Amino acid sequence: MFSKLAVFVAAAFVATAVAGSITDSCNTGTVQCCDSLNEPTSSAVAGVLGLVGVALSDVTAQVGLHCNPITAIGAGTGANCNASPACCDKVYSNSLVGINCTPISLGA
Repeated sequence: MFSKLAVFVAAAFVATAVAGSITDSCNTGTVQCCDSLNEPTSSAVAGVLGLVGVALSDVTAQVGLHCNPITAIGAGTGANCNASPACCDKVYSNSLVGINCTPISLGA
């Protein structure tokens, strides 16, 4: 019984540590795993911004394409981010595009 409690407490500490490192990575917006980060003036981004109704003048940083959220406990579709982890101010069209994204490191 004591060993089960010890394992539970240890797991809680690990989850808290992971949540702290991910949550502290963003001052605004959410942590996303994007397939790519692009300059707002790139040809790949121009058409997508128009589709989601974002004016180029509203974009002050990189644009993430095909972004998925990374949750505090490391679950969700972006949990194993092998592409471009980023902090994005806003995400549009069911994670199609994130605007004003800043690359981050998810390492502890």
